[in-house]
Amino acid sequence: MKTSQTGFTLIELVVVIVILGILAATALPKFIDLSSEAKAAALQGVKGAVESASVINYGARKASAGAKGVPVANCTDIASAMQGGLTTGYTLTAAAIAVDTTVACTITQTSGGATTTASVTGV
Repeated sequence: MKTSQTGFTLIELVVVIVILGILAATALPKFIDLSSEAKAAALQGVKGAVESASVINYGARKASAGAKGVPVANCTDIASAMQGGLTTGYTLTAAAIAVDTTVACTITQTSGGATTTASVTGV
């Protein structure tokens, strides 16, 4: 009586494990680098929010002859024009703004150390 056994040999199992190891080793660096890309994207989002708040505030101040909006004397003042203020983990570097001019302010990400420049209009 001959019985037939089915299953995988040890060599087949080792080959599959080696192939999975090679795939994991090539894919791992991609996933490790995602955190720096996410921080850079978040910084760009905060930059857009600061620039948008600056433009909206400028328009409100001009349309209402200064009765609405927040007076902006430097870059740090624009954070008060933003709904909810500046996002935690970011700082704005103050720079003097002459009336009706645009100045470049630096936004620094305190946790990641990355910086970017945003345009802020003062009124």
